[in-house]
Amino acid sequence: MSVIIVATAFPAPEHKAEVIAAFEAAIAQVHSEEPGCELYALHEGQDGRLVMIEKYASQDAVETHIKGAGLADLRAALEGKLAGPLDVQALAPHPAGLAGKGAL
Repeated sequence: MSVIIVATAFPAPEHKAEVIAAFEAAIAQVHSEEPGCELYALHEGQDGRLVMIEKYASQDAVETHIKGAGLADLRAALEGKLAGPLDVQALAPHPAGLAGKGAL
């Protein structure tokens, strides 16, 4: 079963561009180095929040991501640049409706 993770970050205003650049670098690294990652996509809210929506083929793929260089490099790059801690939520799908529309 797929594992969905939603990570929310609030960049300190003076570091917003650096934080976005750090996420973009992580995206490139994760996409190329983690075959169990099915989705790793950054979105921005109107209030300045950055939301990374992630989908992994399995819990093993999540463990690979947690131990991987992409996440380690991202955490190092974010050090001191966020207004608060990352909010990371692991979510279990609750499919409903049509298969292609009712779950990530």
